[in-house]
Amino acid sequence: MSILLTSIIGLPFAGALAVAMIPRNNRLIIRSVALLVTMVSMLLATYLFSEFQSGVLGYQFVHEIAWIPSLGINYAVGVDGISVGIILMGAIVAFAATCLSHEITEREKEYYFLLLMMIGGILGAFASLDLFFFFAFHEFALIPTFIMIGVWGRGENKNYAAFNITIYLTIGALLALFGLIALSVQAGANSFDIRVITAAIKAKPLTGAVQAWIFPLLLFGFGILVSLWPFHSWAPLGYSAAPTATAMLHAGVLKKFGLYGLIRIAIPLMPIGSQAWMQVIAVLCLGNILFCGFVAMRQRDLNLLIGNSSVAHMGFIFLGIASLTTLGVTGAVVIIIAHGLLAALSFGISGHIYHQTKTLDMDQMGGFLKPMPFVGAAMVMAMMAGCGLPGFANFVGESMTLFAAWKVFPVVTSLAVWGGLVIGAVYMLRAIRSVLHGPVSPMGERMIDAVSFWRKLPFALLLIGLLVFGVWPRLITDKVNPCVEEIIAMATFGQPTAKVVPPPVKGKQRPPSRKRPAARP
Repeated sequence: MSILLTSIIGLPFAGALAVAMIPRNNRLIIRSVALLVTMVSMLLATYLFSEFQSGVLGYQFVHEIAWIPSLGINYAVGVDGISVGIILMGAIVAFAATCLSHEITEREKEYYFLLLMMIGGILGAFASLDLFFFFAFHEFALIPTFIMIGVWGRGENKNYAAFNITIYLTIGALLALFGLIALSVQAGANSFDIRVITAAIKAKPLTGAVQAWIFPLLLFGFGILVSLWPFHSWAPLGYSAAPTATAMLHAGVLKKFGLYGLIRIAIPLMPIGSQAWMQVIAVLCLGNILFCGFVAMRQRDLNLLIGNSSVAHMGFIFLGIASLTTLGVTGAVVIIIAHGLLAALSFGISGHIYHQTKTLDMDQMGGFLKPMPFVGAAMVMAMMAGCGLPGFANFVGESMTLFAAWKVFPVVTSLAVWGGLVIGAVYMLRAIRSVLHGPVSPMGERMIDAVSFWRKLPFALLLIGLLVFGVWPRLITDKVNPCVEEIIAMATFGQPTAKVVPPPVKGKQRPPSRKRPAARP
């Protein structure tokens, strides 16, 4: 039993408690506590990722504490090949978001308390092995999101955005909650432990009729939380009104809760129900890729462009999941991690610009690369990563999902390639031109680059993550692949699927003999 994972989750909650007890006027101490706990949590998550044993099935670093055994509810956390990378990504984004929270100058004590509660909830949700805590940790992260947009949000529509995102995500969370409770009851495991429920369903699979009504609850419940088209309109509006750190954490990490739930719980435990809905998911993902891509092309607000782009990228993840292949789902997990880093980087850059200009209207910008060479270069790299440029982790994940989906949904994949490469390149390159190039605008003359170490560090960390996983993707895929193979075997009843790495050939085999051509006379 290891308390490493509990320490990673518990540090932000402990930091929130410490912030609550610090007097309000000690602003430097409050901010220092938040930076310290998120930095230590990030370092521990990095150690966890490095010590995770690739190729080993099951959960590692498990820590369990009995809580309410009579109801089958116990605190249990652990990581597998899917969640270990997401937790590392979440810890990096959490520290970067805390570094970029210097824009908050009012009610800092309440802000950092909610921020640390949100971070603890995010990390706990992806590590929980108990469905009760799985959902509870998500709510610990979701409720601060609503409050932070309403109190520290931007623009005239921040209250409308806060209510809009609250209604949408509350409905999605309730649908997912009903589905999770129904799954636990129908499994007959008398426990909310994912491992116990999985074992019970393996021993006695759910009937097709039961799966037919539980799976849609989880699909649309989790789908609303992920901004699956057409339930996506809350996301761009909410992110445009949210404080920088809130947008980074929600768009980058918390939104992936629904995707993780589909991959880890819904698809493997309800194979009949999942296979019946895969074609529907493949069609809906085109709405994310094409519709949101066209909407992004029309935006003149930088945050709305990034928000719609973020929703469009979710389409590639759903496409990889819909393929029901090891290659496609592994690619989807890679995109989850890559997009988390990319979304955090993009919203961090827009926050740096808004903090100085108080607007994100790209028509008023121009020539920002001259006064901001560091942040400008980071923006160019972020936009290039969003286009799927080779060398970044996004390229790896999107390539894997497209290759896998081509064999299953060739028409959908063709449209997705056109939408992702052409439409995505258009709005990303136009944003670079409008914001960074051309003559320096009057607004640009007042811009200040990230000059200190602490101002540059969050951007550098996110860029390093994108590049490292893009150049060396096996850091992720070697951990993810065995776990995904098991999930796909359950979802397809053991049928063979495309794999990331072909299995090694057992025993020694002689190479085929090659006859020499007859000598010419």
